[in-house]
Amino acid sequence: MKRIVYVAWERLSLYLPVILMGVLALGTYWLVRSTPLESPVTPEAPVSRDPDYVMRKFSVRTFDQAGKLKSEVLGDQARHFPDRNVMEIEGARLRSFDASGLLTTASAQRALAQGDGSMVQLWGDARVVQEAQAGRLRMAFQGEQLQADTNTHTVRATSPVVLSRGNDRFTADSLEFDSRERVLVLNGRVRAVLMPNPGRRQ
Repeated sequence: MKRIVYVAWERLSLYLPVILMGVLALGTYWLVRSTPLESPVTPEAPVSRDPDYVMRKFSVRTFDQAGKLKSEVLGDQARHFPDRNVMEIEGARLRSFDASGLLTTASAQRALAQGDGSMVQLWGDARVVQEAQAGRLRMAFQGEQLQADTNTHTVRATSPVVLSRGNDRFTADSLEFDSRERVLVLNGRVRAVLMPNPGRRQ
């Protein structure tokens, strides 16, 4: 009896590697069938240089966290370009309030605005006005090309510009005005007409 068991075990041991290989092959096959296929990676399409939307006779408003009006952009027509995240506006009119409530308005035949509204470039009868507030005189900038930055609160002109500050009038080939620091830099041929003011320091 022992010899029969020994012979049977000896024969089984001959086929054991084959049986194990078969079990491993079946297990591998089951894993392959059970594993979900990964979806093919789709390359991102290049951002189009064409406008992705057009607006006509539009008005766009933004509000702060307290619900107060922060800015408003109006225009005859606007085209948004996703590759640069800019908006070209025809017949542009803009209003913006800073944290203190100071109102700044701008208008031009054509404007180019960043998507977040931080930078606006104006062309064609461009005009930027900061209204009077808390002892600050009304200031108006007018020229063929102006640039306003709402983050730095600056106004720049790289072409001839006219500045009115209260009743005073300045002309220059270019200028840069920092509203926060109240610093005005006039460049090129500068002319000024200062109206009499009893309260002005000499």
